[in-house]
Amino acid sequence: MNAPQTPLSADVLAGLRREAQAAGQSIVLRVQEQFGLDADTALRMVAAQTRLPAFDMAALNALTPDFNRLGFSEAARRHCVAARDGTSKLWLLLTDPWDSAASAYAAHVLGEPFRTGLAHPADLAALLARHEDGLRAMEGVGGGKVQNAADPGIESLSFASIAEDASPVVRLVRSTLYDALKAGASDIHLETDARGLTVKYRIDGVLSHVAQIAGTDVAEQAVSRIKVMSELDIAERRVPQDGRFKVAMQGREVDVRVSVMPSVFGEDAVLRILDRQALSEELAGLTLEGLGYAGTSLARIRKLAAEPYGMLLVTGPTGSGKTTTLYAAISEINHGRDKIVTIEDPVEYQLPGVLQIPVNEKKGLSFARGLRSILRHDPDKIMVGEIRDADTAQIAVQSALTGHLVFTTVHANNVFDVIGRFIHMGVDPYSFVSALNGIVAQRLVRMTCQHCAQAATPNAELLELSGLSVDDTRDYNFRQGAGCGHCRGSGYKGRRAVAEILLLTDTLRELVVARAPIGQIKEAATRGGTRNLRDEALALVKAGDTTLEEINRVTLVG
Repeated sequence: MNAPQTPLSADVLAGLRREAQAAGQSIVLRVQEQFGLDADTALRMVAAQTRLPAFDMAALNALTPDFNRLGFSEAARRHCVAARDGTSKLWLLLTDPWDSAASAYAAHVLGEPFRTGLAHPADLAALLARHEDGLRAMEGVGGGKVQNAADPGIESLSFASIAEDASPVVRLVRSTLYDALKAGASDIHLETDARGLTVKYRIDGVLSHVAQIAGTDVAEQAVSRIKVMSELDIAERRVPQDGRFKVAMQGREVDVRVSVMPSVFGEDAVLRILDRQALSEELAGLTLEGLGYAGTSLARIRKLAAEPYGMLLVTGPTGSGKTTTLYAAISEINHGRDKIVTIEDPVEYQLPGVLQIPVNEKKGLSFARGLRSILRHDPDKIMVGEIRDADTAQIAVQSALTGHLVFTTVHANNVFDVIGRFIHMGVDPYSFVSALNGIVAQRLVRMTCQHCAQAATPNAELLELSGLSVDDTRDYNFRQGAGCGHCRGSGYKGRRAVAEILLLTDTLRELVVARAPIGQIKEAATRGGTRNLRDEALALVKAGDTTLEEINRVTLVG
């Protein structure tokens, strides 16, 4: 059919729009096919009718996508892109001017005024592809591990593979994985509720809402897709299931551990992202100072890590950076003259010159059994990923008493609770305190984003909640992030460790063996220079590095 001699009438456009919607097609593509037009002519005809600026390929190339405002997964799924022009003005580029869902979602997440423009679907895909860092590497050009992307057991993540996928559910799952990896998320939460599927990322230890997708059927299909990738039973929806799969992205393989849990509305899935290669690269050159330790804390941890024998315990909740601290300590003392062996579940980082053993409970390799075998391997220094039971605790203590330096972790709220944990496990108090050199209790505190930080004054209610008064904070430099593209609007960027460190002295050992009250042990520790977590965190607030809200989230008041 020939192109119309006059601009499209409203009636003709309305008819083509209905046809496009029925076929799941862009109105621009429908007009292009209906009248046999080239892409730019079809784009201009629709733009003229809708009174929107038309962005051809040349105009798009002058823009820069802003994935901090509208994430990649949503851009790919909703066929729209947030981008900035040369004056930093924000544009929302649509392939369908009547896509009210995309427009409403963008208005909700962009957080600043924007103008709307119209683009051809093929041009928009090309724009995204052009701005993808390492796209060629992700598609297997350049060798190395990327070649494994052809392995049918590994999901390949690239813009091309996502944009070209015909299945909306597969595209949703893959684009979510892609966006989470780009954002540096440690976990992806897919939560099913009465409305449909909620997607959340855990970034810097805090969950952030990413998307709400309507339809319980979509939620069910998305979780089923995760099950297929993890080789789980898609027919079983009444009991929890655990699995794992791999994806290939940016020239490397990334492990994803999956936990699926039944809920009242269906099933929820949590995906733990473990990019071992990236973590190992991040660990290269990592020091205790690089984790944020400074001054007295830094000197005390280094002293504990340099002891010839004994035990260094690091404690804190899940996700508090215990393993990273131990790896940083081991890296600093790994000079090649000592035999260092670790047993972990799983091995998260790869350390050069260190024998690392993964726990395998299914095959009978537990922490306790592995630790017994390690002692026959003539080690100088041993790292036990976690002490979970009395057997492991007993062997670790005996190892420390027989001339080995033992690094390990245990779950407890503070340095004093650790003592009770070991005694309740049946470990002899005298043997425990004889083996123990020191305990580090730590938390990770989010830092105020330096790109959008500004002076702030906490209100009286927040001060009272924080156990402070106006007089207490006269010399505080309160600062708070306003939210920007660098911090994804959160006001925080990066994390830093704060620690409570207990060095075992003869006085403390005598008090523990005598089973003295915890209050008495705390008093003796304070006299010996132990500074509690709250005081360490408040020092960061005072310097303007974090906020009262943040330290209230991770430490107890008082």
